[in-house]
Amino acid sequence: MKRLLASTAVILAFALPAAAQDYTPDPNARPGGAITITYKDDVATLDPAIGYDWQNWSMIKSIFDGLMDYVPGTTELRPGLAEGYEISEDGLTYTFKLRPGVTFHNGREMVAEDVKYSLDRVTLPETQSPGAGFFASIKGFDAISDGSATTLEGVTVVDPATVRIELSRPDATFLHVMALNFASVVPKEAVEAAGADFGKQPVGTGAFRLGEWTLGQRLVFEKNADYWRDGVPYLDSIVFEVGQEPIVALLRLQNGEVDVPGDGIPPAKFTEVMADPAQAERVVEGGQLHTGYITLNVTQPPFDDLKVRQAVNMAINKQRITQIINGRAVPATQPLPPSMPGYTEGYEGYPHDVEKAKALLAEAGFADGFETELYVMNTDPNPRIAQAIQQDLSQIGIKAAIQSLAQANVIEAGGNGSAPMIWSGGMAWIADFPDPSNFYGPILGCAGAAEGGWNWSKFCDEALDAKATEADSLADPARAEERLKLWSDVYMGVMEKAPWVPVFNEQRYTMKSARMGGDDSLYVDPVSIPVNYDYVFVTE
Repeated sequence: MKRLLASTAVILAFALPAAAQDYTPDPNARPGGAITITYKDDVATLDPAIGYDWQNWSMIKSIFDGLMDYVPGTTELRPGLAEGYEISEDGLTYTFKLRPGVTFHNGREMVAEDVKYSLDRVTLPETQSPGAGFFASIKGFDAISDGSATTLEGVTVVDPATVRIELSRPDATFLHVMALNFASVVPKEAVEAAGADFGKQPVGTGAFRLGEWTLGQRLVFEKNADYWRDGVPYLDSIVFEVGQEPIVALLRLQNGEVDVPGDGIPPAKFTEVMADPAQAERVVEGGQLHTGYITLNVTQPPFDDLKVRQAVNMAINKQRITQIINGRAVPATQPLPPSMPGYTEGYEGYPHDVEKAKALLAEAGFADGFETELYVMNTDPNPRIAQAIQQDLSQIGIKAAIQSLAQANVIEAGGNGSAPMIWSGGMAWIADFPDPSNFYGPILGCAGAAEGGWNWSKFCDEALDAKATEADSLADPARAEERLKLWSDVYMGVMEKAPWVPVFNEQRYTMKSARMGGDDSLYVDPVSIPVNYDYVFVTE
């Protein structure tokens, strides 16, 4: 898709009705039935402008749609609510033609005004969207961000079925951005009626609608019988049970009571599961664009000192930590995972060197160490990993008290900047789309460091931000290698400043019941985690 939009010298027109599906349905798929998914923690929100963790990502994706989408089980872009689009010769103007007859769950037809409202909403500061920075290339983003405007200048309603988006600079990732949950189209009247509770009362155009949400117990999704994609979803309903310990969920799956344990296979049971052919048969393995890391809040002493951050990097025994999760990962040397374009080959990162770490702390004036706090999600194996980190830090005199909390509480502490250190496990970064820019803007860029953002280190380097912007302006495929070199330079610059400790890159394992149908790729879908609910089905 990038090759097409970047290499042409004329306006591109994509109005291909056949591309609306560009996915061959499983001939064995049968409609009907319900499945049960379990999670330890309750869901924080189903508001697409706010939700940004692996637990609610695919839930939101099934309730809402955006202008763009992905072919199920792949990272291949396809049209979503837009049946087609045009891109201007200079790559700065995108004109999207909307599908006719698409309705929200409240029965009202979706129109271009809804697209504009949704993009304005996600970028307005009062929304506090952690994804606002993704839209920085749209003309007028700076004005809406600083409060001098209340609407995006670059988003224009041409007519009820057409919306035009003008960029302030070429953006090689823009169509990916329009496929993000943050770009989901929402109805203004439903948002205003629900107010702060829209995340608990979501209304979208997606394959499922929220039927019930009993806080602390369960959510029930019901099939949207009026969904605009023909033939899907197959399931009548999905029950998400929350407050379920992962080990109990595994036992219930073995007893046929659960279809997918949302928190995955408990690490303590992983070896046992894989050694049992009957259980191993139910496991689907896939690669993922993932990095688990420790954030160091650079706005809080003593982590505002580079030498302290470098010392922490050298203190962590990454190889030992990967053993805690049964070797299901490889030690990380940098923010990008090895399979991501832009990864810097040959870079070995900070060595595990306790004596050098002690020396750096002494140079920073902390020869006797210091006390701090390490926040961690309370789902296994994360508390055990936090204990290993705590032990490593103690070797250089740092006493880190562990704050083991529910996911939502850790996210809140990271967003508001109160947490000095966070182990990201259970919330660790998995790319929203397969491009190196996605590992920077929301979690390392200046925009993500704002209140409520996902940049928990609160790291902001304007020179690196400028280089990142330059990289994403290179949309010409002839300059692809130059663009990736720029991204490599950005991440090497990040490592010099050490706002993170990259710890490991993890493989993904999903377990399913024997009655679950659908291609394995739907269970390790790179953009729907843990499952692409719209396309799976039950066989009995």
